[in-house]
Amino acid sequence: MSKSLKVNGLMGNLLMNLKDSVPSAGSDFMGTGKPDMSLREFIKQSWHVIEPGRTYVEGWHIGAIVEHLEAVSTGEIKRLLINMPPRHMKSLSVSVCWPAWEWTFNPWIQFFFSSYSATLSVRDNMKTREIVTSPWYKEAWPHVELKRDQNAKDKFENKAGGFRFSTSVGGRATGEGGDRIVADDPHNMSEVKSDAKRKEVLDWWDNTMQTRLNDPKTGAFVVVMQRGHQQDLSGHILEKSGADYVHLCLPARYEGNKFHTVLGFDDPRTEEGELLWPERFDEVTLSAIEESFSSKSEAAGQLQQRPSPAGGAIFKLDWFKSYTKLPKFYRIVEHWDTAQKANVSSAYSCGQIWGEAHNGYYLLDVIRKRMEYPELKRTIKTRYAVNRPDVVVIEDKSSGISVIQDLQESTTVPVVAWAVTGGDKENRAKAVADTIESGNVWLPESAEWLADFLDEIEHFPGSKFKDQVDVMTQAIEYFKRRGGLTEGRDMS
Repeated sequence: MSKSLKVNGLMGNLLMNLKDSVPSAGSDFMGTGKPDMSLREFIKQSWHVIEPGRTYVEGWHIGAIVEHLEAVSTGEIKRLLINMPPRHMKSLSVSVCWPAWEWTFNPWIQFFFSSYSATLSVRDNMKTREIVTSPWYKEAWPHVELKRDQNAKDKFENKAGGFRFSTSVGGRATGEGGDRIVADDPHNMSEVKSDAKRKEVLDWWDNTMQTRLNDPKTGAFVVVMQRGHQQDLSGHILEKSGADYVHLCLPARYEGNKFHTVLGFDDPRTEEGELLWPERFDEVTLSAIEESFSSKSEAAGQLQQRPSPAGGAIFKLDWFKSYTKLPKFYRIVEHWDTAQKANVSSAYSCGQIWGEAHNGYYLLDVIRKRMEYPELKRTIKTRYAVNRPDVVVIEDKSSGISVIQDLQESTTVPVVAWAVTGGDKENRAKAVADTIESGNVWLPESAEWLADFLDEIEHFPGSKFKDQVDVMTQAIEYFKRRGGLTEGRDMS
């Protein structure tokens, strides 16, 4: 066959100019373990099959994606996480073209694909099948022949033993496995804020998919998705197995992070705000998409691969003032949000000491720990004896109810039961945001707990835990609702 392919249809002129050659139609090629064409070139040449009538638009990021997929196929990468915006060739590259390309030299490879939607997963399955059964593909790689008795929408198999199987998150998986386990958009973005729905995906990944590799030593996991929450599957992987994964992160706008990978890849952009795929998503188009999101947090997650906007979602980090010296305080109050359990997956019990001064509210100390009830009660008593706040305010719910009753009955700790009002955690946080924005909340310039506190503040409400934000909003609301300032206390 000549270097240019004769193809009917609207894509013919483009394909006639391609430089890469393909194998002879009459060859006995049965898979060599080495590709004769790059995946990037394969995508271009198969475009007329999967997107007839649409013009292929090149982008440097496509090269970055396929370079890392090729490294999976050659065994150089065993764990790959790709974060990128929607509509940027994510599924067409990973879920449609990649398996058809790898079969050209490794036809026995078995692919196990999953998505949050069975409809989407089957859609991509059928597109791959369209490539493999197209005259273009069959002429170039005749050794890849599908079995007639295993050619369904959700699973088709070739005569060399390779197959492409598709399912949904939580869907049929019993008895199925693969050499490549791929999750493409495992979260429904309309449900990713739900703790319960998100946990279903994480449990499915940990408890079902981790056992599906045919050979754990040679097989590979690939996750490709846009971000929706700090503890979505990407966040879960980065926190739990980050050292094992190659992370290719491609934000829609450049923010100065190069995201270097083991293949030597660095984001080639240099200017702040530079676009990922300007050939398709120019400034006007991307700005319109950004404005279409219901919140900046959603736009930051799905477009920038950062589940909260830079500097914070509800709270901006630059709203907080910093102190090195303490003023006179009118009141010093310790606030507590107590957790019900103390296992490794439970929320933390959190205590914060706040001082009220003429120029605002000062966070003096934070303790955040998983504690069983006896230790929790003992910790509150000990901290009161050491710090001597005017009152100890404990949220009147869950384990806090028992703590309040026990301390009031058996100690001299001045306990105040605090009834939460104002809706959920997010609404309560929004209610005090103007106080922080006005420069009335002060944090220490340095403290061992400060980085963890700021991380939760910045990512809230997408943060994994929300106890520190909850106690902060409780403290500010307490000061605002409890008038009548007392004599100043010198803490300088």
